[in-house]
This record gives sequence, structure tokens and C-alpha cells, in this order.
Amino acid sequence: MFIIDAHLDMALNAIEWNRDYRLSAYQLRELEADLTDKIDRAKGTVSLPDLRRGNIGLVVATQIARFNQSNGNLPGAGWNSPEQAWAMTQAQRAWYETMVDAGEMVQILDRASLENHLTLWLDESIANDKKPVGYILSLEGADSIVNLSYLEKAYNYGLRALGPAHYSTGRYAPGTGLTGPLTAQGRELVKEMDRLGIILDATHLTDDGFTEALSLYKGPVWASHHNCRALVPHQRQLTDDQIKQLTERDGVVGGCFDAWMMKPGFTQRVSNPTEFGISLETIIDHYDHICQLTGNSQHIAIGSDLDGTYGIEQSPSDLDTIADLQNLTGLLTKRGYSPEDIENIFHKNWLRFLRGAWR
Repeated sequence: MFIIDAHLDMALNAIEWNRDYRLSAYQLRELEADLTDKIDRAKGTVSLPDLRRGNIGLVVATQIARFNQSNGNLPGAGWNSPEQAWAMTQAQRAWYETMVDAGEMVQILDRASLENHLTLWLDESIANDKKPVGYILSLEGADSIVNLSYLEKAYNYGLRALGPAHYSTGRYAPGTGLTGPLTAQGRELVKEMDRLGIILDATHLTDDGFTEALSLYKGPVWASHHNCRALVPHQRQLTDDQIKQLTERDGVVGGCFDAWMMKPGFTQRVSNPTEFGISLETIIDHYDHICQLTGNSQHIAIGSDLDGTYGIEQSPSDLDTIADLQNLTGLLTKRGYSPEDIENIFHKNWLRFLRGAWR
């Protein structure tokens, strides 16, 4: 079945982790076998061949570059100025564009390009390895927007979604691990997003930031990669009230496959998903919770965040590569989900959202 994944940090991996995503996940693991600079070396799960193998034909692909004046070791640390962060996002954009030039990917910008891409991917007479993977460009954390004039520049090259916050402090919004509202710049950013028609991603916002952003922003809102706070108590997760606020606006929540967000007590970089009993089925507990809150399956989907600076050491134990997302079909069926429900989760909910946003 066709899958849409609403959160993959592909360019971060390509540029800062130096991964050639035209190779399979297995080939990349072999190349990284002797590297020790990152805990997730030789453990990646994502690649363009594996996306095609898993019938994942459309993704929301990110740019991400933080500003925190940390003088930290790169890759992966924050940059010492917003201008440097912007430059990194442009390197990431260039990678996506070279993948387009190579026929590996295609950028989805509007309703027409979305429908054309769907027609291609739903044509079973064409092999998946002959199809480019579609991507919708999103910015995770707004630190790299040097000033508001840069937001329109980004829209003009194809930015279609933006999450103002990421982890810790931010120029526009505090993020995961902090409290407090949007900054003064953040309020203006959200208003400018509304004017331009850029989708608001509520992921990583603080509780105060979430409430304020949804109040200021009148357009379409999604939570690209989130799970339920009722099941895993942490500020990174959505409360029941936040889920209800999103669904009242016909928003969609992309279930995240980062192990620590799936089951309480898992310690990042320490715990083992197998020993902890975290599998693909664990995400269905979060789906069930949202279905019970909303009364239907129309607000849950996939936003895997696989290879989001972690690999198989922090992914569901029965997921070897991203292609294994297809195994959710049987697991959802066993849990009582109908074929229509599964289609909603795999792609129809994201499609409904995008068609509504891009009228």
C-alpha cells in the first residue's frame, strides 16, 4: 500500500552525516562499519532504494540547522550565527535539488504537482525503482530564518511547512525541554507563515507555544512527528487537549518511531528496544489512543523520524529498514483496524490535509 511519511531528515543525513542516500541502508551500513563518531553509525534505516521498496512514494523532507552559539563539534551541533545556520539549510536544499536533477526525487509544491505524483505512484504498471520519491520541503526549527524577509525567500524556493521550535532555546520559540511562549519574533513569524500559506508544524512547541501559535495562525496545522503524552509522559508529547485542538482544525498527527517516544522509561543512547519490548505494534497503542479521543481514524498517520540522528539502536526492534513500515498492515488488521482505517493511516489522512491546504 502507498505510504506517505511526514518527517524524514534526509538532507541532514546526506550533508552532515555524509550518507549517499542513493545507496541502500545495507550498503550504507557497510560503508560506515569502521566509523565511531556517531552512535548511529552503521545503523541507518533510510535510503531512497528502501523508500521505493517500501512503497513510500511521498515524504515531508526537512531542512534543519540550529543556532545556539555552542562552538560545538559539527555535524549535528548548533551554529554560531543565524547566517551560518541559513547557509547550512541552503546546502541541504542543494542536495534535494541535485536529487531532482538525477531523477531520484521530485519536489511537490502545490495541488497540481501532488495529483500528478500520485497518478505516477499509483500506476502499478511502472516499477517503483523507476519512480522518483516525492518530497514536500519543511523546515524543522526556524533559527535559520535570519529575518522575516528570508521566510518569503524560502517560500519562493519551495518551503511549504515549518515548525518554529526544535530542542531547547530558539530564536522564534522555545522547544522541547523548555517552557514559555513564542518570542516576539516568533509571533511575527507565525503571522507571516499564515500570509504566505506555509503549513504550521506544531511539533516541538512548548505547551504555551502550542496554544499561542494555534491562536495566532489561522491556516492548516499538523503535528508531523508526535506521540501521546497520556502514554509516555513527557513535554515532547501531545496532551489529549492538544490532540483535540488539532483535530478540531482537521489536523493530523504523524506517529513517531523514535523508541523513547513510544514507551515510557526508555532512555536514549542507553536502553535497548528489544529488551524494552518496543516493536512496530507499540505505535498502534498511540494510534488507538487518538482514535478513542477523536472517534475515528482520520487524524493519525505516519511521521516516522527514522534516521533522526538515531538508527536501529533506537527504532522498533522489528524494523530493519524504513521499508518495514509496510508490516504495519498486518499488525493494524490484527488490532481491528479496517482496510479503510489502514488506508487513512498510510496515506489518505495526509492527502486530505494537503488537498485542503492547497486548494
